[in-house]
Amino acid sequence: MKSRNRIINTVLMKDIDRQPLSFYFGPWPETIERWKKEGLPKGSPWDAGLNFDPGIRHVDVNLGFSPAFEKIVIEEKENTYLIRNEYGILEEISKGGSTIPKTIDSPVKDRESWEKLKAERLNPGSPERFPSNWDELVKEYNEGDNIIQLGWYPYGLFGTLRDFMGVEELLLAFYDAPDLIHDIMDYLTDLWLAIYEKVCRRVQVNAIHMWEDMSGKNGSLISPQMVREFMMPNYKKIADFAREHSIHIFALDTDGDCSQLVPLFLESGINLILPFEVAAGCDINEYRKQYPRLCIMGGIDKREIAKGQEAIDKELDRIDAMFKGPGYWPTLDHLIHPEISYSDFKYFVSALQDRIEKYRNIHIDEIA
Repeated sequence: MKSRNRIINTVLMKDIDRQPLSFYFGPWPETIERWKKEGLPKGSPWDAGLNFDPGIRHVDVNLGFSPAFEKIVIEEKENTYLIRNEYGILEEISKGGSTIPKTIDSPVKDRESWEKLKAERLNPGSPERFPSNWDELVKEYNEGDNIIQLGWYPYGLFGTLRDFMGVEELLLAFYDAPDLIHDIMDYLTDLWLAIYEKVCRRVQVNAIHMWEDMSGKNGSLISPQMVREFMMPNYKKIADFAREHSIHIFALDTDGDCSQLVPLFLESGINLILPFEVAAGCDINEYRKQYPRLCIMGGIDKREIAKGQEAIDKELDRIDAMFKGPGYWPTLDHLIHPEISYSDFKYFVSALQDRIEKYRNIHIDEIA
């Protein structure tokens, strides 16, 4: 079975020869630097020799600011830089590696700043949204075996507004400026669909992805009622577009405990959710029992992979039932962190391959 068909059938709960073997999340830069010291061949990609399937390939089209903000260093301190990044966010970043930046200021503060940003940088018809080698890319997309996906980080309704406004300001605006939130989310949806329409005229797209990151360890950052009011109408609009263009996968990425949100996402037409962070209490065995028609990606505790072969085997045993049925795409529950050695990661991938091979030829009519 071709990789593209295998992934589509996995998401749609159809027969597959085996589960997919490819990772949505790769390593942190610090992880790669560690692996180079531990045997990763110089100049090789991080997944060299691991025999992954062709996975997801993002369509190279600009879904954000056009033109982007100029990335500039405002101030250099002993341990940090103060920069204005390409998203217009003023942030303090560490010189010491991949850490979460501290947001100082964001581009949208009120109706006036939103209207200015929209007029200057969010025109769906901007010709710079498509790369100069678009014709060549179209051929590659249509002839390859990857899942062709529209949307990725940082594009989502809640997710993009986090960048536009800052997290605290956004949460307050749901109460203080609901009309503004409606307007931004509605406009972004129409912006993306206008760009998607142009892509779909020439490319057979397989997936639409929304990046939200709207959950923490204690649950959703906004109430289910707010999701239903502000976000679900737009999700349903995107789901309608996907059906009209034979796009089979509508995926959503949110960290943390997403238990309050999953039923709303499913109602909206989303059929694949990731990454199900174990540290936030997500147990994919329980999600499978509760949502038998949901395609689950992730849910393997990245922390356990750093503890050696015995812990890796135990972690795969914990979710063994997930390998017996459809609708599971086995991957880690987020980026591959630097505590994971190169040898442990290679062992994990080999053990994962063995587990997948153990439960080949999954037929939906055989699942209870």
